[in-house]
Amino acid sequence: QVQLVESGGGLVQAGGSLRLSCAASGRTFSSYDMGWFRQAPGKEREFVAALRWIGGYTYYTYYADSVKGRFTISRDNAKNTVYLQMNSLKPEDTAVYYCAADRNSGSYYYVPHEYDYWGQGTQVTVSS
Repeated sequence: QVQLVESGGGLVQAGGSLRLSCAASGRTFSSYDMGWFRQAPGKEREFVAALRWIGGYTYYTYYADSVKGRFTISRDNAKNTVYLQMNSLKPEDTAVYYCAADRNSGSYYYVPHEYDYWGQGTQVTVSS
């Protein structure tokens, strides 16, 4: 069983930055695919970014087009933590952000139901 706890959300003005953290329990964290998703009111949960485990300590990174060039996903396996650095934030980035872990690395890193574990979510609000 893996437990995920997000932190770092808050209120920020457009153009500002936030860094989200996701602390994970579990001894095999390094081999899990890790993803960030978000859900705005009245909308479906959408993919934001993912780190897909390739083998050893090699990961591929993936981003939604809407955040590419502004957001950066990273992980620190020693701390069992995944980060999402968000720069140049826009009002349309406002949502609850969720961290997710997938035990089985695969190609469908952008599909929410592929993930086995989810955090409770952290609110990000970007004011105009």
